[in-house]
Amino acid sequence: MAKRESTAAQRHPWARWLYSLVLYLLSPLLWWRLWREWVPTNPRSERLGLIKVSTERPRLWLHAASVGEVQAARPLIESFRARYPDHQLVVTTMTATGAERVTSLFRGEVSHYFVPLDFPGAARRFISRLQPEIAIFFETELWPNLLHACHQRRIPVAVVNGRLSSKALRGYLRIRALMADALGKIDWLAAKSEQDAARFRRLGMATSKTTVVGSLKFDISLSSSASTDSEHLRTMFSVRPVWIAASTHSGEDEQMLVAHARLREIYPSALLILVPRHPQRFDNVTALCQRGGETLARRSLNETVRTDTTVYLGDTMGELMTLYGAADIAFVGGSLVPIGGHNLLEPAAQGVPVLSGPELANFEDVATVLREARALVEVASAQALGEALITLMENPDERRRQGAAGRAAIAANVGALQRTLEGLDRLLGKH
Repeated sequence: MAKRESTAAQRHPWARWLYSLVLYLLSPLLWWRLWREWVPTNPRSERLGLIKVSTERPRLWLHAASVGEVQAARPLIESFRARYPDHQLVVTTMTATGAERVTSLFRGEVSHYFVPLDFPGAARRFISRLQPEIAIFFETELWPNLLHACHQRRIPVAVVNGRLSSKALRGYLRIRALMADALGKIDWLAAKSEQDAARFRRLGMATSKTTVVGSLKFDISLSSSASTDSEHLRTMFSVRPVWIAASTHSGEDEQMLVAHARLREIYPSALLILVPRHPQRFDNVTALCQRGGETLARRSLNETVRTDTTVYLGDTMGELMTLYGAADIAFVGGSLVPIGGHNLLEPAAQGVPVLSGPELANFEDVATVLREARALVEVASAQALGEALITLMENPDERRRQGAAGRAAIAANVGALQRTLEGLDRLLGKH
């Protein structure tokens, strides 16, 4: 294990004590909120750090908040498993959908627990029982008491694919003392971009412990099974214009139906694949489509897409890449509402033209790369989306150009995974 710096910053311990007091005062609300984030395989007591470790093998721990982070961390998890075959890799999540994604992706080859609530006692208990050789936090998952518990046990801590939007920075600056104390206990920050690194530095992250490695999201891999499933699905759709609106949020689904209605004025046989971001919204979106007069087929029910089907609801988990591959054009949601966007690279990696709204704070580095490659079309409204869909449907050459440009942009930015692995090796003292 790499030796920790004995002078790791504890510049504002009072901030963490005040933060812990606020957590205790809010604990009824927090517990109520997380009571629903549960799967039968994981007892709720894990939220208090009461985990049962089932192996004596040395452990490596990675925390990814939810399903999107788990998906983005997949190449790192797979590479880490291959790099350290004698270790047990443990992945924690905050959400139930994240837990289910870990299970579906890795089929028991990694251990999963829910991350504990960030109470001092729960954090100490979790770290004491897990005893990892390294703690890896994905993106912006910074929990002050968990970081402090790792620091007390001299466990090296890394933040990988580190990102911090300008909006998030403004919020964190209000609790700068707490963030400075937390960041002082991080041994290495692998930032996605220089802009992200600069924002972390404003909060107190040491420059000497920060490296800009690029975004892990560019190291995307496509499974042959997903490609085969996409081809099969496209055959079921027959010869008709198909577009997908993926990872949509409340307030966006209505806009997708408006854009689809406009597209169908020109292409009456057009099919929309609609994939809501959160599974708890599947039934609500179904009802929304039915109220709007759409002829709906649900993937979860294996319903056949007929010639009169206007919307195919992607209400399953873990099949987004398959659904992207079956479309002519992709709109990536969370971008026509103030969410900050979702992963633009998943459709681009399959050569599918990418559209989005203007709210892309969470993926600004990715969006910049795709813009420069002319591989991203941004729209500001449902009406503009409808017109953009018509334009692309009318121009197959432009669709092919944009799809090829997206793939080329991804290929030109691969490499963050290798740089991240090398940094983690150094932190573990392996190389």
